[in-house]
Amino acid sequence: MIDCHCHILPGVDDGATCLAESVLLARYQVKWGFRKAVCTSHRVGKYPNTPDDVKRACDLLRDELSKEGVPLELEPSMEYRLIPETWPETLEKGWLLPWEGNHILIELPIHKASRIGNIVPEDEIERLIDMGFQPVLAHPERYLYLDMDRYLSFKEAGALFQRNIGSLEGLYGEAVSVRAEALLTEGLYDLIGTDLHNERYAAFFDSFGFKAG
Repeated sequence: MIDCHCHILPGVDDGATCLAESVLLARYQVKWGFRKAVCTSHRVGKYPNTPDDVKRACDLLRDELSKEGVPLELEPSMEYRLIPETWPETLEKGWLLPWEGNHILIELPIHKASRIGNIVPEDEIERLIDMGFQPVLAHPERYLYLDMDRYLSFKEAGALFQRNIGSLEGLYGEAVSVRAEALLTEGLYDLIGTDLHNERYAAFFDSFGFKAG
């Protein structure tokens, strides 16, 4: 099993704050049955990571996991938010860091659709596909401002959908849980990921006995 969405790299975003916390979170992933973690560090205005930043942090954690005997394979990548502050620069500078060959994890603003500005997500999905990438929309259940027609529009443009483990179980509140159930019923999900940030997330997953696979 592959955790295709997590924030366990130390000190690069709002996930793990230090190497010790990163190792702790990796131990949880192994415990749950994951053999590989795609480290999708944020690329947003507050965390304008570059591929080199993420690769360095990934190398640091990979070396530490080897020393600690934690059998988790790591792959560096990023979670790209489709906002004017960072997305055009990402494309201009070629800062796309795919996982599993060609997958690119994209996200929308969580709360305010206005943050998207003049970016049209469907156009960017199609652009990525034309460039040879497979866009994956992170946690679509969290974008409560979208309706089902818009979700279907993203699917028609070619995006895969990634559900967050914990969404159905209430980690993000009842409204997100209801939306996740609706998307699941419609058969729109393709992938799952933990979106693991810290030990609070890990404790929540343990509370309902989560196991990968």
